[in-house]
Amino acid sequence: MLDAIVSFINTSNAWVWGWPTIILLLGTHIFMTIRTGGIQRKVLTGIKLSVTRDPDSEGEVSQFGALATALASTIGTGNIIGVGTAIALGGPGAVLWCWLTGVFGIATKYSESLIAVKYRVKTKDGRMQGGAMYALERGLHAKWLALIFAFFGAFASFGIGCATQVNAIATVCEANLGIPPWIVGVVVALLTALVIFGGIKSIARVCEKLVPFMAAFYVVGCLIILVINRDFLWPALKTICTLAFQPGAAAGGLVGSGIMMAMRYGIARGLFSNESGMGSAPIAAAAAQTRNPVRQALVSSTGTFWDTVVVCLMTGLVLVSSIMKNPSIDMSNIKDGGILTTLAFDQIPVLGPIILVVGMISFAYSTVLGWSYYGERCVEYFAGKKGLVPYRVLYIVVAAIAPVAALNLVWTIADTLNALMAIPNLIAVLLLSNVIVKETKKYINDLDKKCEDEIPIVDK
Repeated sequence: MLDAIVSFINTSNAWVWGWPTIILLLGTHIFMTIRTGGIQRKVLTGIKLSVTRDPDSEGEVSQFGALATALASTIGTGNIIGVGTAIALGGPGAVLWCWLTGVFGIATKYSESLIAVKYRVKTKDGRMQGGAMYALERGLHAKWLALIFAFFGAFASFGIGCATQVNAIATVCEANLGIPPWIVGVVVALLTALVIFGGIKSIARVCEKLVPFMAAFYVVGCLIILVINRDFLWPALKTICTLAFQPGAAAGGLVGSGIMMAMRYGIARGLFSNESGMGSAPIAAAAAQTRNPVRQALVSSTGTFWDTVVVCLMTGLVLVSSIMKNPSIDMSNIKDGGILTTLAFDQIPVLGPIILVVGMISFAYSTVLGWSYYGERCVEYFAGKKGLVPYRVLYIVVAAIAPVAALNLVWTIADTLNALMAIPNLIAVLLLSNVIVKETKKYINDLDKKCEDEIPIVDK
């Protein structure tokens, strides 16, 4: 019976992350790019707004605090290991498809964040709440879909946002520092408890400090490797572009598996990494202090830019150039992205492993914090405020036991729920696309509108 259940779960996961879901997500990215008139052109404006405070507007945290919380959950182990896995399984061409997914995904992240802010509500105790569930309920009057999204989001947070991340931290600490996994679990659980019981303001404060540090630390490491591999950068870039569209071989044992395999793994890893269309990041966006939905939507869209267009691309170039520089690496026996990344960072004497360890730990821990907030908002939507303390306690317990638990089945279930979150969220984005276009036209050319143009906040 147990084998049958495991087989069913694995089959379900393969199906929901198969071509139908990939086509739905990528199709939405392209459709919303067209509908918003290529909102990607406003990325620099979004970056500027992300460091501009809007203190007189309704909201719990600054625009940057909301972005940092969202980035905390999206910039994670997927940026390090996920890209490596895409290359190992789909060839170097997967990097290009991963990057293109990020470019078009900016439009979907913008769109889902816009409706999250537009339809957000204010609780009796002054907290701001929003996300796909409120867009579905208030924008489409489909509360049943909103409940489905909230249910999937809450349960996915335990696996993809907590257990798998803490397990990754424990694995890194045991392999490189010799720390027993159970100690790691206890320490991470305690650190998580200290932060998440303070709510979004506490989470945002930590993420505002942690995210810039962890991203800069990892990017500096990548830049050092790219300098070391400078003679192979242009060949690596040509190889990525060429093998994205055709099978073939390149230096260092790299083999292109053809356009279908490159697309499959590149797009899937890109979607998984930046979470555009999943409906998770907009939950944090809804808490931001912003005078209209377009401002925060532009800020939120930069999350996909930083996550995939910058960090994932740098990781891809690091890995492909490292493989080409070191032809002794036997790609035929490597299907684990973590191994590829470790081999690449080993090129930096002494500091290489340290950069990778610190990057992995900070990326994973920040994801634990970001997803705890997403899970809380989902739980509160279908269970009320009384569900928050039990959720937080269970989240901390999961963090404590994750390093010593068998996570394959947990990961698969959470991964499946994560994909299922996207369906009701994308329904909201597509059916409310006229609202998104209207709001964009209203505010996009005048981002400095005064407070009288603020979006009205509905009390819950």
